[in-house]
Amino acid sequence: MAAKSSAPRAPRSAYRCADCGWTTAKWVGRCGECQAWGTVEEVAAPSGPRTAPARAVRRAAQPIAEVDAQEASAAPTGVDELDRVLGGGVVPGAVVLMAGEPGVGKSTLLLEVAARTATTGKTVLYVTGEETAAQVRLRAERIGALRPRLFLAAENDLAAVLAHVETVSPDLLVVDSVQTVASAAVEGAAGGVTQVREVAASVIATAKERGMATLLVGHVTKDGSVAGPRVLEHLVDVVCTFEGDRHSRLRMVRAVKNRYGPTDEVGCFDLSEGGITGLVDPSELFFSRTTTPVPGTCAAVALEGRRPLVLEVQALVAPAAGGSPKTRSTGLDASRVALAVAVLQARAGLLRTPSDVFTATVGGVRTTEPGVDLALAVALAGACFDSALPPGTVAIGEVGLSGDVRAVPGTERRLAEAARVGMQRAVVPRGALGVQPPGATPPWGSMRVLEVDDVRSCVLQLFAAHDGDPGRGHRPPPGEL
Repeated sequence: MAAKSSAPRAPRSAYRCADCGWTTAKWVGRCGECQAWGTVEEVAAPSGPRTAPARAVRRAAQPIAEVDAQEASAAPTGVDELDRVLGGGVVPGAVVLMAGEPGVGKSTLLLEVAARTATTGKTVLYVTGEETAAQVRLRAERIGALRPRLFLAAENDLAAVLAHVETVSPDLLVVDSVQTVASAAVEGAAGGVTQVREVAASVIATAKERGMATLLVGHVTKDGSVAGPRVLEHLVDVVCTFEGDRHSRLRMVRAVKNRYGPTDEVGCFDLSEGGITGLVDPSELFFSRTTTPVPGTCAAVALEGRRPLVLEVQALVAPAAGGSPKTRSTGLDASRVALAVAVLQARAGLLRTPSDVFTATVGGVRTTEPGVDLALAVALAGACFDSALPPGTVAIGEVGLSGDVRAVPGTERRLAEAARVGMQRAVVPRGALGVQPPGATPPWGSMRVLEVDDVRSCVLQLFAAHDGDPGRGHRPPPGEL
């Protein structure tokens, strides 16, 4: 009987999803992780031993109580709104991924951060892979970011980037963007799963070894997620998303993941030709201070993270053109607008004739928060009656399908912000306010508060009774709070 061959088996190839990095032993048409079609590709089998041999450690293990916690203390970037999101600043050796759509202002913000950091005497290296050095220099000149300790390099090769790091020895490294840098050690085009993983792993290892804070710019896909493998989000320490409408000056930065700080803070910025600046009081952009009451408007307070933002909701109701009513919304969630219209029809007896409904927010701010529902319903009712609310009126609450009005988190904080910007009257769900101690001044000061149970009673108390169906030419006086 012939002896069995002891020759080692040839390594078998594997298949990997180009979007999320999911691997499988055989080819499938649909990724089992992200459910994308046609993204599973064959990859070469790994060669060499899977486990590296043991080697001498650089630093011996020590008791956890003896570890110096000051090494993880955050250093301010000089941009207060970004420091708010990061939890005080960037920690030495931390890697921050800044993701956002093209043209939203990521490069402008990070160039501003690089200039502010270089002003403090630290050395900063800005590596651009998408633009030439001259283009970045022109942007820096426009926003006033020319600093002697800010170094600029235009590179797409990973080895060249690491060589610049070795030469400059920066305290802060900015890579714009990680999808444009490629490594010659692995196959594939820049931006692919293999390349992004290799580039990110090499940059992160260098940052940890040198104690160098690193900011990476990341692209996003059509659905808004970070492009490349999802493992990139797990490798970095902080993941921030840069949001904003191209037609609006407002930009928001949110922390999706943060190993050194909170994930419920929001940074607000104003993007203009002169650069990007933090907004300490962003409510000024979203609220129009008009002395003349306008029908179909109502102020609301949205809670973005921990920050309350006062905004203005506008509504317009017109006879349906051609007999087919339509609903259009700008800045508000279309499903919540449709819900408010349906509740007013079924529970308050409004909008029963075919009408076109248009809703919008002032300043281009976008919100999907339920706390704006009551202000939207009040604005729609005012548009139906063609009657304006008293100046300085704000409405806070969520509207249910039964027409009831529900409390939302942070009602007292919202009222305090509304009082700070000059609101004088507020409409809230009954029971939304906690019991105030006798003789104590509430956070909203002397602002008059009306508690309502449902949308119908809210409309009846805010707008005087009318005879017949509400029409465009009928203007009843507003009710008193």
